[in-house]
Amino acid sequence: MDLATVKLWAMGIAMLAMIGPAIGIGMIGAKAAEAIGRNPEATSKIQTAMILAIAFTEAVAIYVLVVALIIKFV
Repeated sequence: MDLATVKLWAMGIAMLAMIGPAIGIGMIGAKAAEAIGRNPEATSKIQTAMILAIAFTEAVAIYVLVVALIIKFV
């Protein structure tokens, strides 16, 4: 295998790591909707915590994307 092929495989494996944050964001949204359904008075507190958790989870996905781009262009 040449270097270009190895880079493509490495990028593919790195992008598979995007599955984790995607599942995490889905679970965060589902649990927040469930919590709001059980206690509608706490909507603002639940939404604030949900948005923060989604932002931190999305940061992991962005790091994976940056790593994949570094592999591609370096």
